[in-house]
Amino acid sequence: MKAMLDTHSFLWWNADDSQLSAAARQVIAAGSNEIYLSACCAWEIAIKAAKGRLLLPEAADDYVKQRLEHYGFRVLPIELSHVLQIYKLPPLHHDPFDRLLVAQSQVEKLPLISGDSEIARYAVDIIW
Repeated sequence: MKAMLDTHSFLWWNADDSQLSAAARQVIAAGSNEIYLSACCAWEIAIKAAKGRLLLPEAADDYVKQRLEHYGFRVLPIELSHVLQIYKLPPLHHDPFDRLLVAQSQVEKLPLISGDSEIARYAVDIIW
């Protein structure tokens, strides 16, 4: 199985936060699954950490890169097709990072590991 983390799922997985659902934990922990983190999530983490709105145990670049490597998560780059897919999305959610994650999920046909009820309003497969 292939699946993509949203930003909160990535952060909660790394913090062993109880807000991450049991189903999400099971999918992420299964060694046979390919888990992706969008470059969009790294971008969001970097911006929030730089503004002091997200506290991390180390610099954002080290935090993201080391955890990707440690867990064997794959990076999903932002492609032109992902960005253009946003045009087709109904205006249900106004967060640009989440809209890009929805677009990537649709284009790549990857279920999204997310507990965000706003994201779940879109035509995407959600694991939660």
